[in-house]
Amino acid sequence: MTLRIFLPLLFGFVMFAQNGIAQNQKNQNTQLVKFGKNVDAPLTAQELSMIKEVYQDKLDAYVLSKPQKVKNLKHLLRNRIVIKEITNLKDDDKYTLLSEVELFDIYNPSLKRDVAFNKSTFNPLKYNLEFYRMGSIIYKIDGTNFFIIIKPQTYKK
Repeated sequence: MTLRIFLPLLFGFVMFAQNGIAQNQKNQNTQLVKFGKNVDAPLTAQELSMIKEVYQDKLDAYVLSKPQKVKNLKHLLRNRIVIKEITNLKDDDKYTLLSEVELFDIYNPSLKRDVAFNKSTFNPLKYNLEFYRMGSIIYKIDGTNFFIIIKPQTYKK
């Protein structure tokens, strides 16, 4: 008899406690990304080639048919990824090497790493870089003085 009373009371207490915890958690306001005017221009041939190399036959379904995805990729390629040569940098071993980053080969299993770095043909989308983390991140390109700097998204205030 006491078990019949105890179990519903225990269940009710647990549910009440969970509800109280859920109500006390603060809601985080969603912030909108502030895009530069340059994302209004169409994709360049080079940008389209980079995206196609990564998405292959899923290009239309996963990218081109989604205007916001296209806008996000243009913002990433045009405003947030910077490839910069930095010479005489001390402690450059504290940066993650590009060779340590996995390829983003979900849509293109035949994707290959670049054998040699060429700034004009380098495709950062091939790599599973941390594009959407809070703050900037820097990667070092192996065997060079080049670094990939990924700037954080700029939010509207």
